[in-house]
Amino acid sequence: MPIIKPVNGKAPQITEDCYIAENATIVGDVQIGKQCSIWFNAVLRGDVNYIKLGDKVNVQDGAVVHCTYQKFPTIIGNNVSIGHNAIVHGCTIHDNVLIGMGSIVMDNCVVESNSIIAAGAVVTQNTTVESGSIYAGVPAKKVKDISKELINGEINRIADNYVKYSGWFK
Repeated sequence: MPIIKPVNGKAPQITEDCYIAENATIVGDVQIGKQCSIWFNAVLRGDVNYIKLGDKVNVQDGAVVHCTYQKFPTIIGNNVSIGHNAIVHGCTIHDNVLIGMGSIVMDNCVVESNSIIAAGAVVTQNTTVESGSIYAGVPAKKVKDISKELINGEINRIADNYVKYSGWFK
C-alpha cells in the first residue's frame, strides 16, 4: 500500500481515477487531479506548503515533489510529465511540460507552457523558462524553440502513454 497520510491536519486529496504505486509516498496538503499517476518510489511531500497537480500529470519513478516552508508551494498544470528521479521544488510548472529524467527545478521557478526541461538539467532558483522552449545544462539555459511536432511527438505522447500505462496497473 502506498503511504498516504495527513500532516498537521491536512490530508492528500486524490481523484478516484488516479494510479498510485504501492510504494509511492503522498503526505500533507497535496491535491491530485484526474488521470494522474504517481509511480514507484515517487514522493510528494506537502508538509511545509501545498502541492497541486492538475489533470493528466505523471510523476515517474523516484521523482520528488516538495515545497519551501512558508514561501513557495509547488503548482503543476495539466498534461505534465515529471521524469524518473527528477526533483521539482517550490515552483510552478504550467500546462504541457516535460521535466526530463534526473533534472532539478528549484524554488520560485516558473516553467511556462509547451516547454521541455532536458534530462539532467538544473533550473536554478528564480528562473523563468520561456513558453515553447527547451532548456538544458547546468545551470539550465535555453537551447532552442520547440516545434509543434515536438509538442505533439514528445510532450503529449509521453503524457498520453502514462495514462495508458497506469491502466495496466489498476
